[in-house]
Amino acid sequence: MNTRVVATVLPGRARDAPGVYAELADLVALEHRVRGFTLLPHQPVHSLLTGRRSSRLRGRGMTFEEIRAYLPGDDVRTIDWKVTARTGEPHVRVYTEERDRPGLLVVDQRLSMFFGTRRAMKSVTAAEVAALALWRLFTQGDRVGAVVFDDHDVIDIAPHRSRGRVLGILHAILEKNHALRADAEWPPGPGGLNAALERAGRLATHDHVVGVISDFDGLDDETERLVSGLAQHNDVIAFPIYDPAQTFVPEGGRLVVGDGELQLELDLGRETVRRGLRELGDRRLARLDRWQAERAVAVLPLTTAEDPALQMQRLLGGLARPRRRRP
Repeated sequence: MNTRVVATVLPGRARDAPGVYAELADLVALEHRVRGFTLLPHQPVHSLLTGRRSSRLRGRGMTFEEIRAYLPGDDVRTIDWKVTARTGEPHVRVYTEERDRPGLLVVDQRLSMFFGTRRAMKSVTAAEVAALALWRLFTQGDRVGAVVFDDHDVIDIAPHRSRGRVLGILHAILEKNHALRADAEWPPGPGGLNAALERAGRLATHDHVVGVISDFDGLDDETERLVSGLAQHNDVIAFPIYDPAQTFVPEGGRLVVGDGELQLELDLGRETVRRGLRELGDRRLARLDRWQAERAVAVLPLTTAEDPALQMQRLLGGLARPRRRRP
């Protein structure tokens, strides 16, 4: 059985309590907090995308424009030797930098994301991370698109550069976010992740920045095949969203887990049960971490317990260590 924690609203929280559902005003306000990190190349020295942990971030591509006669000051490395030999006069190939680098976000709003014990639900954290990435890409002059999915539906939005497109994606995320509830009529759909990745592969054919924001519930061999396909011609960054309860299991109480058909109540007072739950969460994160070396995919885990903007600034190298004041 592919065990997962059943979607749970924190005890005592009302529907409109902070952290249970994302709100448009909050996601729009994140536009002003996107300084200090980038999803593109030339990462800061402290970024996890720098050095041995980096993905193959390619930067903006170069598009061939024309062949023209050599002019003083042209880079000799751009000389087209075949044309030069044929005409008897030096000619160079002229390239222009692509104006933007399309960004595509795969945003998970399934029932498995409707869980949280600190600050916010995983579903809300995913919406916040998506908003931060969207606004950052947009302010850098890039087109943005998305694949937003829940347990029974996948919505794809092709990349386009406009504030309206960013807001349209945020509305799509919010629509699915606000539909989440613990007593949902539909069962959890672990296969939704693969369906969303397959849809992303159709949109991101080459040279996209693809961010996958999910708890990766339902991760299997097919997931890895789809991610590998995306990473062959795009730069893929995985943002695993996790709750502290997945790595720190309380020593008491009871927890209901299930696979969408069967449910099981676990006694957290037993050490064997707590150890099993810890190992379940650790195995998923360990499998994702291997993607960095095996599939050239950057993996940046984000916790629900902390402000996503601060985490992204720290992980992507935007926050320098504070200087010590001289006595």
